[in-house]
Amino acid sequence: MITSDQLKDIKERTAALRQYLAIDEKTVQVEEEQLRTQAPGFWDDAKAAEAQMKKVKALQQWIDGYKEVNNRTEEVEMAMEMFRDEMVEESEVDDAYARALSAIEELELKNMLRQEADEMDCVLKINSGAGGTEAQDWASMLMRMYMRWAEANGYKLAVANIQEAEDAGIKTVTLELKGPYAYGYLKGENGVHRLVRVSPYNAQGKRMTSFSSVFVTPLVDDSIEVVIEPARISWDTFRSGGAGGQNVNKVESGVRLRYQYKDPYTGAEEEILIENTETRDQPKNKENAMRQLRSILYNKEMQHRMEEQSKVEAGKKKIEWGSQIRSYVFDDRRVKDHRTGHQTSDVGGVMDGKIDGFIKAYLMEFGGEE
Repeated sequence: MITSDQLKDIKERTAALRQYLAIDEKTVQVEEEQLRTQAPGFWDDAKAAEAQMKKVKALQQWIDGYKEVNNRTEEVEMAMEMFRDEMVEESEVDDAYARALSAIEELELKNMLRQEADEMDCVLKINSGAGGTEAQDWASMLMRMYMRWAEANGYKLAVANIQEAEDAGIKTVTLELKGPYAYGYLKGENGVHRLVRVSPYNAQGKRMTSFSSVFVTPLVDDSIEVVIEPARISWDTFRSGGAGGQNVNKVESGVRLRYQYKDPYTGAEEEILIENTETRDQPKNKENAMRQLRSILYNKEMQHRMEEQSKVEAGKKKIEWGSQIRSYVFDDRRVKDHRTGHQTSDVGGVMDGKIDGFIKAYLMEFGGEE
């Protein structure tokens, strides 16, 4: 049975959510924005109309989320009163409390996703590190982990490109995840993921350490302005498909985009290489590759802004993009995030996509600081 202090806590958190989410202001703003959608000729500019509808929907989601939290909290208060009158059992009060607490934590977590890119779809790329077959197998395990997470959370998933290794595992894979706040939830996965286990690929049965890197970028659409210089683009085509037989595509539908990027702030140059074999339609694959290029360039600009902000706010923690962030130690039954200290002994669950604890810990510690 919950205590009066627990009831007081969720009531205070509910009231705080109303205040720092500015629910009253958002309610007024939604009414004003909806009036704009009723103006004559609103749909004459389809792109602008779609952006306006998206804005209204985003505001309404915050309001609906708060209403859900408030209703759940009121249910707990009512259940406690009914328990005192011997109208319900203790378990019913506890169940109501659990539902309210879950709703509160979910909205508090979502409040950490305030950046422009957070609500976007995302591109997640995994590269195997040094270590041969063991590292390639580890990359494929990470791919499965993120695919299971996406499936469990209702995200639409597409494999934009994959390069399988000769013996086992993969060399690299690019996944596209589409759904609300895909980038916001997964942006903390950026970095190097370390595996420690007794390798099935080692004849002596030795404990081995392998690394794979994960890069997550927002999947931007045409509404985001990104400067791409056509003269810096070159294309190659190749056949995509499996190792042989019916899976081989005899038409060169796979595309390889090379972009000679020059950093506008430092002058440093690098080649951005993107391969796409998502469909058997070459023009469609080119379109997908260009979308990924826009995402990469947008992400570079966003990282520059974050770096500039961190210089100004020197007291704040900085996200170290590309650093080792998490260790998966199979023998010790331990997965630990080195940034937040969050860890679990449920190694099997994590590899099955149960990474919400790590995502939440990262956002609660770093989300509000970006």
